[in-house]
Amino acid sequence: MNKLIISLLVFFAFSLTAFGQIAEITGKWKTIDDSDGSEKSIVYIFKATNGNYYGKIEHLFKNPDKLCTECQGNLKDSPILGMLVINNMKEHEGTLTGGTILDPNNGKVYKCNISIDPKTGNLNVRGSLDKRGLIGRTQTWVKAK
Repeated sequence: MNKLIISLLVFFAFSLTAFGQIAEITGKWKTIDDSDGSEKSIVYIFKATNGNYYGKIEHLFKNPDKLCTECQGNLKDSPILGMLVINNMKEHEGTLTGGTILDPNNGKVYKCNISIDPKTGNLNVRGSLDKRGLIGRTQTWVKAK
C-alpha cells in the first residue's frame, strides 16, 4: 500500500511540474537575432482548441510591413506580422515537441522543440533538419513584458 501511495505522489508531483513548465511556455516571447543580439519580434505561443500549441508573430521591431518573400505555397508573399510560425506542437514531459517552426527570413520549415531553461526562465527554441534535433540551431527567447 505504501509503495502505491509513494508512486502516486511521485507521479502527481511530476505531472504538476510538467504542467507548470507548459504554463510557463505559453505567452508572449521576444525573439532575439542570432547574429547581432537585436530584438526581432514578439511571438505569442498558445494552446489551440485541438490541444496543439502554436506561435503567432504579434509584433515586428523592424519593418512591420515585411512580406515572407522566401516562403512557399500559400504563405508566399504573405505579411510576416500575424503569421503562424510555430505549428502543431504537442506537450511531452514539460516541453513542446513534434511540430514545426518557420523561419520567415528564409522561408524554411524546421522540426521544433521548445523548453524552458530552468536557470534563466528563457525559452530554448530548437529548430532542426532531422527528427532527433542533431542538425540545427537553438535560439533563446526572452519573456515579453
